[in-house]
Amino acid sequence: MQSIRQIERLNQTELDKCIPPNASWHTDYRDTAYLYIGGLPFELSEGDILTIFSQYGNPVHINLVRDKDTGKSRGFCFLKYEDQRSCDLAVDNLSGAGVMGRVISVDHTRYKKKEGEVEGIGDEALEDPDDTDREGDERRKRRKTEESESEEERPMIEEEIELQKLLREHDDDDPMKEYLVQAKREEVAEALKAVARQGTTSRGHERRHKHKRHHHHRSSRRGKDSDESEQDRRKYEHRSRRDRHR
Repeated sequence: MQSIRQIERLNQTELDKCIPPNASWHTDYRDTAYLYIGGLPFELSEGDILTIFSQYGNPVHINLVRDKDTGKSRGFCFLKYEDQRSCDLAVDNLSGAGVMGRVISVDHTRYKKKEGEVEGIGDEALEDPDDTDREGDERRKRRKTEESESEEERPMIEEEIELQKLLREHDDDDPMKEYLVQAKREEVAEALKAVARQGTTSRGHERRHKHKRHHHHRSSRRGKDSDESEQDRRKYEHRSRRDRHR
């Protein structure tokens, strides 16, 4: 996959040298009608992307990659045209274009569908984005409610917040992103282990403290019983001496 600048240089070279279409670099991808589209604004839905790219052909399949936990867009997708030549037009005209303050990258790709993935744009891509967002919010609320009922909800630690920010805001075109995300995931795992160990230590301390209180209570009780026995003994001796004097 090529960068925006590489694509611009290739296109400029073809223009300068008057290279015919049948000798263009695009011909290397005549076997695929798929595009990789990166750098997308996170607010865009499938329908928004189809609206932008349908000006160069008829899209027949789109896979907007989303976060498994939140359902939010990760800023890149794969799109297939009905006619492969539409890919050439989209790459030449939209790679490097600005969309909602972000620069998108568009390039040919040989996409392999996941197991069970059905080709098509789906009805959800044509729905009102606001309705889709509301339904997604409702699903997330229900899931969060179910999770909170089964176990006490834990606030996110600092490392988890940093990981979410990295996934959400870091440029998907940066080749270092995957490495940075993996390193941050390892930090999160270590931090969670430390939190778990700290929780176990605190519970153990609480149990020991409770045992000490219980032991102190029993000792106090034994001391009280001893005092009462001593008082009874003295009363008995005093009564015995008084009876003898009589």
